[in-house]
Amino acid sequence: MIPMIQIEKKVVDNPYILMGIRIVGILLALVTGGLFLTFTGHSPLSIYQTMLDGAFGSTYGVNETIVKMIPLLLSALGISIAFRMKLWNIGAEGQIYVGAIAASGVALKFQTLPSYVLLPMMLLAGFIGGALWALVPAVSRAFWKTNETITTLMMNYVGILWVDYLVFGPWKDPKSFNFPITPEFSASAVLPSFGRSRVHMGIVIGLLLAGIIYILINKTVWGYEIRVAGENSEAARYAGIGVTRNIILALCISGGIAGIAGMTEVAGITHRLQSNFSPGYGYSAIIIAWLSRLNPIAAIVVSFLFGGLLVGGYAVQTSGLPASTALMLQGLILFFILGGEFFTQYKVSIRRKETQKKGVAVHGLSSSN
Repeated sequence: MIPMIQIEKKVVDNPYILMGIRIVGILLALVTGGLFLTFTGHSPLSIYQTMLDGAFGSTYGVNETIVKMIPLLLSALGISIAFRMKLWNIGAEGQIYVGAIAASGVALKFQTLPSYVLLPMMLLAGFIGGALWALVPAVSRAFWKTNETITTLMMNYVGILWVDYLVFGPWKDPKSFNFPITPEFSASAVLPSFGRSRVHMGIVIGLLLAGIIYILINKTVWGYEIRVAGENSEAARYAGIGVTRNIILALCISGGIAGIAGMTEVAGITHRLQSNFSPGYGYSAIIIAWLSRLNPIAAIVVSFLFGGLLVGGYAVQTSGLPASTALMLQGLILFFILGGEFFTQYKVSIRRKETQKKGVAVHGLSSSN
């Protein structure tokens, strides 16, 4: 008797059950993270309180949370479009960097243009840069069935290293005292901010795009096409839907919106291109897109909370913990929520398979001599 694991798909559409899974997953992540903190000699309640106070306990903290929310929201919106078609774009981080390169190139080349011309050009360049970076895995997936998870992931490293090449090489500021940065952008290439805070117009771009994408996905023919193609590509082809065309289009739009996230970072925060300007926004956006169930409106709330998690991570450095504590909690949240959804959507059972031995028939029937 050989034990075999059998997995059977179940259909669970109850929104309250799915919401409960996410809440329980977050609680389990906090408990597990608390155990880790206890083992390292820290009080979990004290650390979590410090994170909450750092992210939401002051006007400055809330403003910084919104600053972090902007690239997270834009990247998550882009990823959600690809995910709708069951295209696993893991390359938002690289697309952010290439979008920033394209926007920075425009800013450095056309410094004398007025802001009402230069900023839209930078926005368009950021979108095109991210879209072109996603085009390579899109074409490979559409025509040769190449696994887009692997290709988009590998291209992240190329995009990041391309920035390093530029800021250490041809774009390096000669007045930077050997720091790897480009010259500072002109004032017309900087996104306006609100008051004296660092919150900039990127938040308006993100909120507008969330509304546009919600309408695009749920109220248009194209949105219906990518949903159908994602569920069953053969049925979509039979219905006359251009699956190949939509694969390329969905991935390019996904990458383009991530590229806009890169543009908002260099134009709104750093005001120049520099090495490692993203602490992993593209990877965190994958978790945000999943937690929001690919809903652009829900992504606004989840991005804000994850922005607070990042800011809280910086706050706990005063307690002797690294800022990567927040990244640990992100990973735990994703792990427990995915695990909970798996056991909700699938039934796992162990069955024993009977084997036939020489001279003995299965089910206990003797063989004839």
